[in-house]
Amino acid sequence: METIGTWWMWAGFFAIVLVMLAVDLLAGGGKQHRPSFKEAASWSVVWVSVAFAFAGLLWWYLDGSAGREVANEKTLEYVTGYLIEKSLAVDNVFVWLMLFSFFAVPIELQKRVLVYGVIGAIVMRTVMIFAGAWLITQFHWMLYLFGAFLLVTGIKMWWFAEQKPNLDDNPLVKWMRGHMKITTEFHGERFFVMKDGLRYATPLFLALVLVEFSDLIFAVDSIPAIFAITTDPFIVLTSNVFAILGLRAMYFLLADMADRFSLLKYGLALVLMFIGAKMLLIDLYKIPVAASLGVVAAIIGISIWLSLRREAKQRLADPANQSV
Repeated sequence: METIGTWWMWAGFFAIVLVMLAVDLLAGGGKQHRPSFKEAASWSVVWVSVAFAFAGLLWWYLDGSAGREVANEKTLEYVTGYLIEKSLAVDNVFVWLMLFSFFAVPIELQKRVLVYGVIGAIVMRTVMIFAGAWLITQFHWMLYLFGAFLLVTGIKMWWFAEQKPNLDDNPLVKWMRGHMKITTEFHGERFFVMKDGLRYATPLFLALVLVEFSDLIFAVDSIPAIFAITTDPFIVLTSNVFAILGLRAMYFLLADMADRFSLLKYGLALVLMFIGAKMLLIDLYKIPVAASLGVVAAIIGISIWLSLRREAKQRLADPANQSV
């Protein structure tokens, strides 16, 4: 696998990730802490700033070691990959909101589940990225398979954008309820408790399993997307991990305003369809990375703008929001 990453670059990256995870675990107070909107916004700015600081360091190193052209190319690939993964992660956040609502998890108990969710996502994506990079180097036609998968996924996301899944019919939920003893109430941040000498899972454990499962599903969707930008595993992994490290802060930032972005799912569907088409055309016409960045940014920006306009119009049309 061709990569710009040297052993010390990999070591430095993983050291940064470990430090950031430690900060995320310790941030925001102790147990059962409910982050405020201001706190979540501040931490979101921190995570984005760290990600772009890494981009600056990457450009600076490559500019001195490989030349300006390589530095510009690889840094642009990193930023584009980061934007794509960050955008697709928003849909992951919306799914988490649905899961916590279904299991009626109090917001002050959600922090621990989200931390484990982020750690699980990092581990799963690391394994899948290296496996995907190896497959592409061995079998070039895998790019076409990834492209077709993303195109179909984008079409399905658009088609079912307004549908709300019924978790009562979810096979995994049914299996856990049929094979595990589960309490009807929460026990703080505990996943398991002992009752009458028997071990019971709490509803918080069910929420954790579904969060990890959703991480796996979204990794399957989003990892092929970044391979349309670059097949360098160092760029793929670093942009992917930096995009998901701030997911917990993003979750609490969007928790009370998810309904304002009602059209964003359509934008994400278009992003997946565009990237899928880009991969299918890769041997006929290679769309420049800068053009891909512009298209993705425009799609996400327009979908957010249209969502806010739609929400404002609905507010004005609602008699309850109009002055007498």
